[in-house]
Amino acid sequence: MEFRHLQYFLMVAREGTISGAANVLHISQPSLSRQMQDLEHELGCKLFERGSRRIELTEAGMRLRRRAEEIVDLVGRTESEFLISADTLAGEIRIGGGETQAMALIAGVIAELQETYPLLRFSLFSGNAEDVGERLDTGRIDFGVFIGQTNLSRYETIELPARDTWGVFMREDDPLARLEIIHAEDLLERPLIFSRQASQEMRRWFKHDFAELDIVATYNLLFNAALLARRGVGYVISLKDIVDTSAGSGLAFRPLDPPMHADITIAWKRYQEFSPAANVFLDKIRSLWGPDSR
Repeated sequence: MEFRHLQYFLMVAREGTISGAANVLHISQPSLSRQMQDLEHELGCKLFERGSRRIELTEAGMRLRRRAEEIVDLVGRTESEFLISADTLAGEIRIGGGETQAMALIAGVIAELQETYPLLRFSLFSGNAEDVGERLDTGRIDFGVFIGQTNLSRYETIELPARDTWGVFMREDDPLARLEIIHAEDLLERPLIFSRQASQEMRRWFKHDFAELDIVATYNLLFNAALLARRGVGYVISLKDIVDTSAGSGLAFRPLDPPMHADITIAWKRYQEFSPAANVFLDKIRSLWGPDSR
């Protein structure tokens, strides 16, 4: 399989037609069509459903697209890293993480490094632990910031000096907003909105079978869930200080009782060969929060 065939395949998937992809790639339509047929023959499976107007990916085609995106991305990053001159630190550092106020610590590191090395560039990806772990495993990010109880045994890790507090977002005029703290009994028979990542920790806190709970929606990022809370769709179980709950915001936050907290950890792949740019970032977080910094 040639690398350019993967690039061509991704362009066909993006454009949805052979002719459109051929125009972008500046090659003939018959040549591109023949190369896609060769790729299908080489892989031994059908990658496209060829309709009268648009091409759709088969299940095998969707699998190949995910893998091809990873390969093309990694090749591009490798080329960029080796174009860096020895006396100039430049390049991109990619960091993934969940929604947490602890990202302010990472932002502080980024600001300091960029002041010292103005050619550094940073790419931030937001997602839950599963999303971040998948990108870390495939090399699409260099570092992942994880919240709460996550199995990180296959990574190198540093615990950040931060803890998040679990609680409930609701309309600010909701009867539960008059309470100082929220007990599990307060939420029974009420519509709940959970993050997919939090379900395991919440099972322990509720001490009730989840089948007894009225879970009306799930989310992976809080912004959209907060919109549902403002409309009174349900009570959002999440971490404190991520969305605005000041007077007039339409939202209130109340912590859980008994309290639940989440530790924050930054992780990277074991035996990772980092770019010079990523190594500088790693050295910085180790000097701030690593075992030798204490």
